[in-house]
Amino acid sequence: MNDKPLSVSVVIPVRDEAAAIEPLIHEIAAAMIDRHYETIVVDDGSDDGTDRILQALAARMPGLRLHRHHRSRGQSAAIRSGVRLARAPLIVTLDGDGQNPPDQIPLLLAPFASDAPGLGLVQGQRAVRRDSLAKRLASRFANGLRDALLHDGVRDSGCGLKAFRRDAYLDLPFFDHIHRFMPAMMLREGWRVETVDVTHRPRQSGRSKYSNLARGLVGIPDLMGAAWLIRRSGRRGLAAPEPQHRLSAVACREDEAQP
Repeated sequence: MNDKPLSVSVVIPVRDEAAAIEPLIHEIAAAMIDRHYETIVVDDGSDDGTDRILQALAARMPGLRLHRHHRSRGQSAAIRSGVRLARAPLIVTLDGDGQNPPDQIPLLLAPFASDAPGLGLVQGQRAVRRDSLAKRLASRFANGLRDALLHDGVRDSGCGLKAFRRDAYLDLPFFDHIHRFMPAMMLREGWRVETVDVTHRPRQSGRSKYSNLARGLVGIPDLMGAAWLIRRSGRRGLAAPEPQHRLSAVACREDEAQP
C-alpha cells in the first residue's frame, strides 16, 4: 500500500458517456503514470449504462473512485461533488466525452510545480476547436460577451481542462454553471490565474447535451449573476491573468455534462 500523500485529484463529471469513459480513464492513467493521484468520476444521472462500466473499471483500478447523482444536477454540481470528495490539494478537471486529451494534464500542472505564490487556477484554452462552425461562432460570441462584462482576460473559460487549488475552489461562491466563470471568480477572491493553450479532439461518440440556443439561454442569467458578485466583492477590478504559456497545445472542450 502506498502511504505517500496524493498530489492530484482528477475530477471528471459525466452524463451518458458509456462509449467514451473507459478509454478516457485509461488515457488518464497513462498521462499520470509518474504521479501519485486519484481519479474521481461523478456520474450525473446517466441512464445509458455509464454507471455499470464505471463500477467494472473501479473493481480493477484501486485509484478510481465513483460518486453518482441519481438525477442530473448539472456539470457544476457534479464538479463540486468531486472536489468535495477529493483528497489531494490540487484538482484537475476535464470533460467526460473524450474531447479533452488527458496528455495535456501535465501542462496544466506545470505552473504549480514551482510553488508560484498566489496561483489559484490554470485555465486551458482551446487553440483549435474541433466543433461545428455554429458552435464555434456561438462560443466566440459568448466568450466575448463574458469578457466585456467580467474583464477576466481569458478567451476560453468554458474549456473543461482546468487545474486549481482545492481550498481556493471551495472558498468560491457556488452557483449553477460556475465552471464557466472560474477565472473571474478566482480573480474576484484575489488568486492569480494563468492560461495554457490546449488542443481539442472531435467528439467520437454520444452527443452534446446542449444546443447552442439552450447553452446561450442558460448562460445569460449566470453571466449577469457573476458580474453582480464581482461588483459586490468590493474589489475595483479583476487583475489580468498571467501571460499564456505557449506549450504544445491539445484541445479542450466545453461540451457540458448538463447545463
